[in-house]
Amino acid sequence: MIGAILIQQTTWKNVQKAIENIKLSGTLSPELINLISLEELENLIKPSGFYRVKARTLKTYVAFLMEGYNGRISSMNRESLEILRNKLLKIKGIGMETADSILLYALKKEIFVVDGYTKRIFERIGITNSRDHEKIRILCERSLRSEGNSIYCFNEMHALIVALGKSYCKKRPKCGICPGKDLCQKKGVKNEQRWN
Repeated sequence: MIGAILIQQTTWKNVQKAIENIKLSGTLSPELINLISLEELENLIKPSGFYRVKARTLKTYVAFLMEGYNGRISSMNRESLEILRNKLLKIKGIGMETADSILLYALKKEIFVVDGYTKRIFERIGITNSRDHEKIRILCERSLRSEGNSIYCFNEMHALIVALGKSYCKKRPKCGICPGKDLCQKKGVKNEQRWN
């Protein structure tokens, strides 16, 4: 959950450094993060960038967890996906991608995480022209929902999208070596029907 907040506008490598700082300080628990000063937390998470804003978001999130669920993630997890998502989205600094990451990865709730890679790749290969977060999320959930383990499927598909986006389908793409080059709209292939 901390990682989902710290990853905003940085790399996972920087997030790992910040989390390691929190671990080394002995404050990696909701109760202790709640107790330390904002300034202490800012210093611990400095490697993640935007540390002042992120520290305030973390403090607000931890207060939400402490006040609403007695600091117990298991209590929070009993809440329905829709209600919990709406509550998370009301926390200043937590947007849809962060809320959905917390729900899918930390709480194992059945929701697809849409990020910048997803929007870029889907637009390029012609799955959708929309960059609307909710429209893409619902499209993915309908298309990927399985009778088995949708949570695993959503997690795996998001991980594959991130890998493709980081390695090939960058802002300046490496189309010549991309494993998805035959699907790319630049080649004239339309794939909208596959996802309906």
